[in-house]
Amino acid sequence: MIQHRETFLNNVAKKLGRTRKTTGVTRPDYRHKPQLEVMNEFTQDELVSVLKTQCLAIHTDVKETKLEALVSAIDEVLDEYQAESVITWADSRFEEYGLKSFQERDTVDVWEADENSKSVEIAERADVGITFADYTLAESGTVVLLSDKGKGRSVSLLPTYYIAIIPKSTLVPRMTQATSAIHEMAKKSGSRIPSCINFISGPSNSADIEMNLVVGVHGPVRACYIIVDDM
Repeated sequence: MIQHRETFLNNVAKKLGRTRKTTGVTRPDYRHKPQLEVMNEFTQDELVSVLKTQCLAIHTDVKETKLEALVSAIDEVLDEYQAESVITWADSRFEEYGLKSFQERDTVDVWEADENSKSVEIAERADVGITFADYTLAESGTVVLLSDKGKGRSVSLLPTYYIAIIPKSTLVPRMTQATSAIHEMAKKSGSRIPSCINFISGPSNSADIEMNLVVGVHGPVRACYIIVDDM
């Protein structure tokens, strides 16, 4: 239910010195669309290469693995980070990618969405948060997370370290493709858009003090992308 929409839009039109346009408005079809041409012919392997190069610039660790070796790859990262406690999303992809037994470990908690859940407090204490990426932007080294009932934002925000599992098939060139997919999702009748869509580019950082980059200031101090060959 949108409150006072008509009043608001009428007031905007008045301030612009014209009447409201309620019909005949069409989206421009531009002759040149450079945003669609950047890396549009790249293969998934080429996008992986672009992503790995960008991750060097954003201080993000990267690993590549086959589906059958995913658990071992996660364990390698946990060893490197000297981490033990883990919290993950309650995401069906964990089972689909052979990680159900991993989620059943004593040191691993799975996000619970009910009102009595202690998952936020658990995430605050966890060494590592693990999620899947819904889309991955090769150009900027960004994972896109679509929040849902079992996919709490705290999993990627509160733990000391963050691991994003990136199915190779989710790689797209840049923001253009991800936002287009989300736009198409919004157009579908009955489709529910996530209440929160996070764009995460590596570990937390800030450069607003003397323009000096400081990594790990208000969230995960290190991040690792594990690219899984699912194709």
